[in-house]
Order: sequence, then C-alpha cells, then structure tokens
Amino acid sequence: MDISSGRILVTGAGGFIGSHLVEALLAEGCDVRAFVRYNSRNDYGRLEDLAGLASEVEIVSGDLRDAETVRRAAEGCRVIFHLGALVGVPYSYVSPRDVFDTNLGGTLNVLEAGRVRGVERIVITSTSEVYGTPLYVPIDEKHPLQGQSPYAASKIASDKAAESYHLSYDLPVAVIRPFNTFGPRQSARAIVPTIIAQALAGGPVRLGALDTSRDLLYAADTAAGFIEVARHDSAVGRVINVGTGGDVSVKQIAQLVFDLIGKELPIEQDTQRLRPTRSEIPRLVCNYGLAEDLLGWEPSYTLEEGLGETISWMRDRLGDFKADRYNV
Repeated sequence: MDISSGRILVTGAGGFIGSHLVEALLAEGCDVRAFVRYNSRNDYGRLEDLAGLASEVEIVSGDLRDAETVRRAAEGCRVIFHLGALVGVPYSYVSPRDVFDTNLGGTLNVLEAGRVRGVERIVITSTSEVYGTPLYVPIDEKHPLQGQSPYAASKIASDKAAESYHLSYDLPVAVIRPFNTFGPRQSARAIVPTIIAQALAGGPVRLGALDTSRDLLYAADTAAGFIEVARHDSAVGRVINVGTGGDVSVKQIAQLVFDLIGKELPIEQDTQRLRPTRSEIPRLVCNYGLAEDLLGWEPSYTLEEGLGETISWMRDRLGDFKADRYNV
C-alpha cells in the first residue's frame, strides 16, 4: 500500500510515540491529520517540539471518547494510525475506569469510524504489557495474554475489539505491539527518562524494582515499524511485535546512563514506585521474527545510541522535567 497517497489520521499525535510517527510520516511525504486531545491552552503536546514541521500538519482537537468527533476526524482519510491512549500502568491502579473508558472506548470509536468511512487501513497500537509475566522468552505473538494491570487489561480488550472488527466486518485492521519504546519527548513517567532526569539533576536516583528487565526499542525504530505495518497487506488481520530481541534491567539502564553522562550516582529504592507483587512483570523480551519475515523490519539503533540521543535531548530541557517528583 502506498501510504504517501491520500490523507492519514494519527490519533494520539501529541504524545511521545505519536509525535515520532508524525515526524516520520512527514519525511515520507504524507498528508497528515493529527488528532490531539482538546485543552483550553491550545497546546498540541509533543507536536510542539517539531518546530516548523508542525505547520505541515492539519491538527484536530477532541476527545477519543466522543464518537462523533472521531468520525469527523476520520472523514477523507485512507489510513488511521491509532495511538491515542492513557498509557501509565501506575495510573491505571489509581483510575482504572478512566483508563478503560479511554483505551477501549476510544479504540471502539476509531474502529467504527474506520468502518463507516471506508478507511483502507487501520493500525491499532498494542503493548507488550498484554503478555504479562512471560511463560517463555523471547515472546512471540502466540504467547497467551494476561491482564496483570488495569492498563494491560484495557489494551487486551482493545486488541480483541480490533480482531472482532476484522473478522465481523472485514475491516482492514492490523495490530502493532511495540515493546518498551524510549527516546526524546518521552515523559518522566517512563523508566528511561526518569533515570536520566534524576541523573542529570545530580541524584540520588530513586527507583522501584531494580531487577525488572525490559526490551528497549528506540522511538525512530518504533515509528518505522508502524509505517511498515501500514504498507504491507500481509499485516492485515495480524498482531505484529516490534522490539530488539534483548532485555536490560532497570539497574543496568541506570549504570549505562551514569556511564554516558560521566557521573556515578547513588541509587535509592522508592517503595511508592513498586508495583503490586502479582501485577509486576519481571521480564519482557521480544521475538520480532514475524515483523522481519512479513515486513522486512528490524531495529537499527543500539541501546547506547538511543540513550545518547535521549540524554542530549533531555539535557537541554531538564527544567521541563520534575526530577524530584514521582510521576505516575
């Protein structure tokens, strides 16, 4: 599918991954309509960081939970990338209804808008959190789904809603399942920027579980994965993992950051950052063989390269991060 022909709708465009996807689509010469959550400040989130590029995007403000707004946003679009969601696992413990209403309700509205508008391709964003504590690693798409947090459960429900629309209405939908994306523009609610922000501020670095490990994928590689999923007809009706095939513990991430900034800092465990015991997922490692076979996709950034880019971006914006506060 030639995604550069016709208009593309990106929901969650003002978010971390959404802004990287918009940037990558513009580089491909695409006509992009960006759906961002309405606020009275006229603030477009991380799209503001794209400088002159943001002027090339048609921006629509609204709320994913409002079906009519989503239908209007989808009008005239050939492709929808659905990234809009509430993404914090800790926040889902505090406000599970908000997470379900936004994640599942928003996805249903996007699917229905795509069906009514005759959209030619819809890419739904999943998460590796849906796998829960792994029964085996690396994790392929056949691994059982386990809702070990309200956030994970809301995304499992969203993925299954997408599957139902494909099977019931022949909707041309694909699900991309990124493992832990990191990079510039990510908020300090995520592990990599919270380590970097605290380290650049001089420490100490307060963390939760230190042995928990994740498969860290740089944002530019994640954006490239989205585009390849949309391009390939073979992705329709499928769930496709994107990750690196390796994992690194929280403690190891911190040490890599210390090495890159040239500081050795104390690490303190903060109990408020610990997940409930049965909700914690100790390890996530991606098997991206399907993405490689179907799409010809593979990661291009090393962990050290990605961390270096992220540190450089955050160093100039440290004042934007509340390094002394825990952000759920």
